[in-house]
Amino acid sequence: MKTFSPTEFAIRYGFLLLMAGLILVFSVLKPAFMSPQSAVFILQSVAITGILALGVTATLVVDGFDLSIGAVATSAMMLSAYVMVIWEMGAVAAVLFCLAMGAVVGLINGLLIVKMKVPDLLATLGMMFLLVGLQRIPTQGNSISTGMVLTDGTNATGGFSEGFLMLGRHRIDFILPDLVPLSVVFLIAIAVLVWGFLELTRHGRVMYAIGSNAQAARLAGINVAGYRILAYMISGVLASVGGILLSARLGRGDIASGNNLLLDAVAAALIGFAVLGAAKPNAFGTAIGALFVGILLQGLTMLNAPYYTQDFIKGAVLVVALVFTFALSGRAGRGRG
Repeated sequence: MKTFSPTEFAIRYGFLLLMAGLILVFSVLKPAFMSPQSAVFILQSVAITGILALGVTATLVVDGFDLSIGAVATSAMMLSAYVMVIWEMGAVAAVLFCLAMGAVVGLINGLLIVKMKVPDLLATLGMMFLLVGLQRIPTQGNSISTGMVLTDGTNATGGFSEGFLMLGRHRIDFILPDLVPLSVVFLIAIAVLVWGFLELTRHGRVMYAIGSNAQAARLAGINVAGYRILAYMISGVLASVGGILLSARLGRGDIASGNNLLLDAVAAALIGFAVLGAAKPNAFGTAIGALFVGILLQGLTMLNAPYYTQDFIKGAVLVVALVFTFALSGRAGRGRG
């Protein structure tokens, strides 16, 4: 049986122990924290963030970064509302438009980074600002809702279809009737698919190889440019899925509702580096990171912690997680050498 030094044990299991400790403390202080309803609320609160974080993970794997995911999600939310309320089209058309938009944005990001040699942070930051402005132009900065007043003074006659709203509001039976929101099912399914793609397929291993040493991968005959573009397209599509679910949950195109999506998704993806001492982007760690953020915020909310302390606490946890990942793992590595 393999034994670990205290430092190695802290690197590998410290974060999971921290999460277990949080659950125990919150459960003792607020017994309702352990109820099935509370658990489902945590999952529902992180479902959209987790999906976006999995997209960020795909870009991190190829040594990139996508700052535009929050703007893509908000644009998808606005676009889906525009398609149904203004253009009076159905749910299928709205979903297809949004997925296509996400793929196109990811493609443009990838081309800017790979072909135009724009640094990934600058390319995706520019795309973020572009989308934030673009999504406001058709409605002159207004949110989109059924019966809204259009720019020509008339009222919109379209509306959200029941089938579309079901994506964000429907619940399925699990232990208790109407317990698990459909958005949670989407999160779990997407997490499994992304994990399987990155960990079990040749394409996923190639993407990790590119992230580790792009020059070596290129010399080995790998289409580095193509895989990097693919990573950004995956990120764009997953961000669009998050925007679709948010639109379906709210039943409107709310211009300000996606403001915190970027920070929470990035936090979840980076916290994932610390899970089981992975020290690399990975889908399993990202899903656990998103769950951790949800547990933390739900516990603080149930304890009536002031809302303005939550971002500070999230930031502190992220710093601690990254210290475990990089500082301690570096020390452990030097010790073995």
